[in-house]
Amino acid sequence: MSDAMKKRRVTLEEAKKAGGTKYREKVKKAIRDFEKLPEEKKHQSHLYYGYGKGKTTAAVGLAFRALGAGLKVAIVEFDKGYDVSREHYHERRIFAKLKELGYPVELYSTGCERMNEDGTFRFKNAEEDFLEAQRALKITRGLITEGNQDVLILDEFIAAANYHLITEKDVFDILDLYDRNRRFELVMTGHKLFKGLEERVDLITENKKVKHYFDKGIQARKGIEY
Repeated sequence: MSDAMKKRRVTLEEAKKAGGTKYREKVKKAIRDFEKLPEEKKHQSHLYYGYGKGKTTAAVGLAFRALGAGLKVAIVEFDKGYDVSREHYHERRIFAKLKELGYPVELYSTGCERMNEDGTFRFKNAEEDFLEAQRALKITRGLITEGNQDVLILDEFIAAANYHLITEKDVFDILDLYDRNRRFELVMTGHKLFKGLEERVDLITENKKVKHYFDKGIQARKGIEY
């Protein structure tokens, strides 16, 4: 160990006391101010978007953290249906098991199967896809107005608008409804922003693809991508 590194080593108690006084007071004030906020001001809206891998993964991770903290979680999946015999989103199995174990999680899956028998993906929207998207909106409205969840995750909600299963107005209507019922945290995922969305959401994280093995022919793999 170098002399410089030795000089930087302090005890845990010394480390706790380190840091500028002004900074510590600023943080303490922020904590006190937050506690004074009315309940509806404490809850925030999140959006994870982009063409990189990890949007649903982030939302699922937040759900696990919330459940671990004793919070109630509700998840509405837009356009993530399946034909029962083939599961393409294996996190659903974990949520089902957690519910069996008594964890307060409710999962609502909507949409039609998009994987073809030959392993290719169906991009074209059928009438049934639009009907399922409307069913997802109805479930979402009910949870916002009457649900007792602490965290509501709308997976692929923004993507449903990006790919015209629902309208951008539908998204803003849901956000309006949420603003009138801010008693829980709202989390959304999708692919791209559209005009006016950034101003309506409290936290936005972009998942940007820098490099992806898909580009060299590696397909989605069980347990990693689904």
